[in-house]
Amino acid sequence: MSKESEAKRRAAQTSGTPQLSSIWLIYAREMRDQLRDRRTLFTIAILPILLYPLVGMLLLQIAQFTRQQPTSLCVVGTDRLGNAPALFGENAFAPSIAEEFKGSTSQWKVATLASSEFETLGDVDETVSEWVRGGVYDIAIVIPENFSQANQTSINLIYNVGSDQSMVARDRVQGILERWRGGWVRQQLGEIGVNVGLLEPFTVNSIDIAPQQTRQAAFWSKLLPFVMLIWAMTGAFYPAIDLVAGEKERGTLETILCSPALRSEIVWGKLAAVTTFSIATAILNASSMLVTSSFVFKQIGLSGDMSGPPPIAPMLWLLVALIPLASLFSALALAVAAMARSSKEGQYYLMPLMMVTLPLVLLPMLPGTTLTIGTAIIPVTGMFLLVRSLVEAQYVTALFHLPIVLAVTVTCLHLAVRWAQRQFENESVLFGGGDQWELKNWVRHLWRDRQTAATPGQALACGVIILVGLFFGKLAVTEMPTTIEGFAKLIIAPQIGLILAPAILMATMLTTSLRKSLRLRMPHWTTLPLAAVLGLTLHPSYMLLAEFIQHLYPISEEAQVAMKPFTDQINAAPWGTIIFLMAIVPALCEELAFRGFIFGGLARNQGRWRAVLVSAVMFGISHGILQQSISASIMGVLLGWIAMRTGSVLPGIIIHLTNNALSVSLERINESGWSGASLFFSGTGTDLHYQPMWIAISIPITIAIGFYFASLQSTGSDDEADRMEAYPIISDPGSKLLAI
Repeated sequence: MSKESEAKRRAAQTSGTPQLSSIWLIYAREMRDQLRDRRTLFTIAILPILLYPLVGMLLLQIAQFTRQQPTSLCVVGTDRLGNAPALFGENAFAPSIAEEFKGSTSQWKVATLASSEFETLGDVDETVSEWVRGGVYDIAIVIPENFSQANQTSINLIYNVGSDQSMVARDRVQGILERWRGGWVRQQLGEIGVNVGLLEPFTVNSIDIAPQQTRQAAFWSKLLPFVMLIWAMTGAFYPAIDLVAGEKERGTLETILCSPALRSEIVWGKLAAVTTFSIATAILNASSMLVTSSFVFKQIGLSGDMSGPPPIAPMLWLLVALIPLASLFSALALAVAAMARSSKEGQYYLMPLMMVTLPLVLLPMLPGTTLTIGTAIIPVTGMFLLVRSLVEAQYVTALFHLPIVLAVTVTCLHLAVRWAQRQFENESVLFGGGDQWELKNWVRHLWRDRQTAATPGQALACGVIILVGLFFGKLAVTEMPTTIEGFAKLIIAPQIGLILAPAILMATMLTTSLRKSLRLRMPHWTTLPLAAVLGLTLHPSYMLLAEFIQHLYPISEEAQVAMKPFTDQINAAPWGTIIFLMAIVPALCEELAFRGFIFGGLARNQGRWRAVLVSAVMFGISHGILQQSISASIMGVLLGWIAMRTGSVLPGIIIHLTNNALSVSLERINESGWSGASLFFSGTGTDLHYQPMWIAISIPITIAIGFYFASLQSTGSDDEADRMEAYPIISDPGSKLLAI
């Protein structure tokens, strides 16, 4: 086949409308092959059916074992309790104590030693400690000699923190002694004529008005989605590896890629097969766990919300989350598996993917995490919380947040599918990198094959180096500086040493042109003054965005206290110094790194939008405060687009500088006595806001400038790397600290 006909065939495979019949044929083929695999059948069907009953049997055995092991207690000096109420009898708790604790003291083996037996023990504390340390007793109580004196109230508990049984015994003994002490106090007060009822003027009875079905649903709605999502991820990973990396090993992937089927049809067929196994794995594991737990919990004596199976009807809402999230996990797994040359390598690639996804699954399990607008926009987490609301019959809350959760989930699913499809359209990803990697050849290749701009891999490496450096750099800061010199070091050191230096060093060593790799080119002359105007008119909208984000995710009081020394330094330092530290330095360092080297490398290979999104996310993560990271990432997308249109880092530097300068200067301008300040600002201090009239004027101006940038013809080099970039601000206008 000639190169021209081969190119036409590949173009035909990557274009056109996918046909449902072709997708179905590919889906049926993949399902048939997987169902013939004994390992797949064992993982999907046999393992869930056998695993949980076996685990349940083990729990029952452990429960029986623990019930057969009473707690051993040694009491030294029982005769020194004097006229205190009876606590111990002979080798047992006193009958009154056993009756008060409803027989729970029957699981104790109590050994008592009177003071007359001390002479044979030598050093009592040391001897008793050896008994507990050696496991002769789980815990010991030593009553000192002068305990009966008026001011002596100490009783020593000797336990071993290295023994779980001893730790449990300590907690139980403390509870018994506190109740015994309270009874003794009431007895003494009664003897002198004091009304002991004054000690407890009232009691509190907690009454749960929720029906049993609701309590069970509330319990299972937290546990069951977590189990299902974990197994949905697990069920997607291994079929995805076998359907791509496994076919590479077997040599069958080339056959299907050479067929008349479109690449999109291949992706959709394989995706449907992986999703099917993901859903089946989650459902079978959850069902087996439910059936087993309903018997095990009852047998081991657990009561309350776990004593019975969950209500079936509310649990059906789990399918609402399972289907889209299983599809999302399957698309991500399929895309990552496409990069692997073997099944073993694919497992290495998928483990980091699981580690990144796992926090999104664990976040809804944290106490106090509820469905709000802020949590609804978090992928996976929002869907998890939506289902929890539906299971707990909170239909109004669920209905209100449903559009947000659906929009986020559908967007993430679309991006994941597009990524998987791009992987299958790129044959260098599917079949490239077959040679054995050697460090010497790799270093020689980096130097010999240098280009005018970074490669996507080099750009990503630079971003990771910067983020890791900032992480450890922030950990190294143990206290906030109290002088302007320390304040300047705190800003300049990470900006130059951890952000700018890696970008400059990699641009010097890995590219042939420092200017082009950092995208230092002069755009059309009109873009620079318009960038300054855009920085002015964009700032009110950015402040509104920051306020909205802080409303969704309020800053904790601890964070506000930690930021106060920083804001105090900003208010006390000279204005020119603050502009240099908070506006000029960040604008130059961060733009050259994120909108220069990183953006230019990511824009290679028709990755303009990849450069916009990834550089914005990296730039947002580089900020130490969640609220600032979100606002910076959102603005990064907008100004990344402007950089893409202008082809230069310079407009981004100007916008960045303008925005940061305004963020740290608003309060000074408002308090300067300038008569025109009231036309733009209202309020004082932290409550300073733009006037609604200026906001209404600035928005149309911002939109008009945006249309101008959209009308520009992108220019630059052939690799498009020195042609895209610009980002605005690092500041969070709601706080001067966020301007860093």
